[in-house]
Amino acid sequence: MIQFLRQISGKLNSNIYAGIQGTFNPQHLSFIRNLQKEMQEKNYLDTPMQKLRVVIFDLETTGFFPQKGDRVLSIGAIKMTGATIEQDETFYSLLKSELPLSDEIITLTNLTDNEIQNAPEAKQVLIQFFQFVNSDILVAHHSIHEKTFMQKLTWDLLKISFGHRIIDTSFLIRLSNPPLRSMSLDEICKECEIEINNRHHALGDAIMTAQIWGYYLKKAQEKGFKTMREVYEFLVKN
Repeated sequence: MIQFLRQISGKLNSNIYAGIQGTFNPQHLSFIRNLQKEMQEKNYLDTPMQKLRVVIFDLETTGFFPQKGDRVLSIGAIKMTGATIEQDETFYSLLKSELPLSDEIITLTNLTDNEIQNAPEAKQVLIQFFQFVNSDILVAHHSIHEKTFMQKLTWDLLKISFGHRIIDTSFLIRLSNPPLRSMSLDEICKECEIEINNRHHALGDAIMTAQIWGYYLKKAQEKGFKTMREVYEFLVKN
């Protein structure tokens, strides 16, 4: 039965959040359009690193391929200013779905079908997440995974393009230790002597990613980098 549901979920990938399309609040649409405009106008490249505001985030998903029916189960995020983690500025929510979880995902995430089926509507969670992030830059570890899912989720639920810039942790890691840029979150945490807690929980992973970002941001500053533009220009040349 689970295999059958996996097969049909690939065919119905545009409706993986069944029952939540509904009517869209015009105020929400206006908020997102204004947000996109603000992001286009915002210059983060020349912001001093110690003042740069970012939101570190992580998604727990049922797999790696949203176009084949894999879906977002939860979103976790935490804010940072420079290398300082703002412990009280966190976001976490499950996303409602009626499709059952595989045994592998239940074991990996400790989530249950009951929790997912009784979670907030995915559209509501997405709007709340955008309100939390506002126009700040997003940061993720192995960010192509997060970006791909956010692009599909935003289009499926809101019918608009995902407009936030996402920086991968490897952007700063490359300055200090290029071989580590493609390592897993667990491996990077061990390299940085960061304690691994609540692994495969969206907020837990976001907090560890924030510690990694802060660790390598400090290293970048120690090397004399003052802004993200300086990092970009250095990496382009090297």
